[in-house]
Amino acid sequence: MKIMTFELSSTLMIILLCWIILTIADLAVCGLLKLVFHIPFKKAFLWGLLALLLPPVIIAYGSLIERNCFRIKEITINTTKLPESFDGYRIVHISDIHARSFEGREKHLQRAMDKINELKPDMVAFTGDLITMTPDELENHTHALGSLKTRDGIFSVLGNHDYSMYSDASTEARQKHMENLIDSEKAMGWNLLIDENRIIRRGTDSIAVIGVQNTSPSRHFPSKGNLTMASEGTEGMFRILLTHDPMHWEAEILGKDYPLTLSGHTHAMQFSLLGWSPSSLMFKQYRGLYTKGGQSLHVNPGLGETIFPARLGVRPEITLITLTR
Repeated sequence: MKIMTFELSSTLMIILLCWIILTIADLAVCGLLKLVFHIPFKKAFLWGLLALLLPPVIIAYGSLIERNCFRIKEITINTTKLPESFDGYRIVHISDIHARSFEGREKHLQRAMDKINELKPDMVAFTGDLITMTPDELENHTHALGSLKTRDGIFSVLGNHDYSMYSDASTEARQKHMENLIDSEKAMGWNLLIDENRIIRRGTDSIAVIGVQNTSPSRHFPSKGNLTMASEGTEGMFRILLTHDPMHWEAEILGKDYPLTLSGHTHAMQFSLLGWSPSSLMFKQYRGLYTKGGQSLHVNPGLGETIFPARLGVRPEITLITLTR
């Protein structure tokens, strides 16, 4: 109830801000029309107020339609570091489910999982924020999330929300929440990597999937990961690193032997207009594929939502990454 009230308040605040901006714009445009074309100010202003209908209509569209329109994006990453036996390896990258945002929308979450299964991935990588507040959000979703089918497994890491840090629970209660989350992921057949790794083999070739706890250079988010510990025993292998916050890439990963890093966290702020998102003002890498010095970072904009229950210009995304030599 607390998070729903917060989301409603946030949505109303966004609508109010849009109304204020539109009213100021209406005043300015009407003043200009009166000066240049001698159009009566009052008449033009009243007609301009019709624009105030746009914000609630647009948010209703984003909440009822766009957030349920899952996008499948296909990316090919070419790298000579990939072992020959893994040429054509298929990874589905998803992130930020925020189970609370699918309450009452269980059929849509199942539809997303079915779309993933249709892609027949070798592995699924989930890069954090399975929940928003507490693990009880998963109660109606474990069947859907447990229905994923892959050849090599579903690998996941913790995001900032997964620590229940935004709930008003005590430290002891948060620890219990964490234990429940770990148990839930295990029951769903997911491999939650907490500063650890798994080796995937094809004959004599192998690759490593490495997962770190949430690690961020920002003081607003927890930074608990240990990359050295997580990578132990994977030296010399082709390494796929799962880390929730894309800011971790430039803070610690670039310049080291991690050819592919997968992240989420940003949601691309659930808003984009003509290809521009305000998320670009906060994150250097906020959506899509980035490459530098032979290393690649992919940032998935997520499946669920926080702050306000809508997506505008940023559809929930299922990314299919194919690795080739």
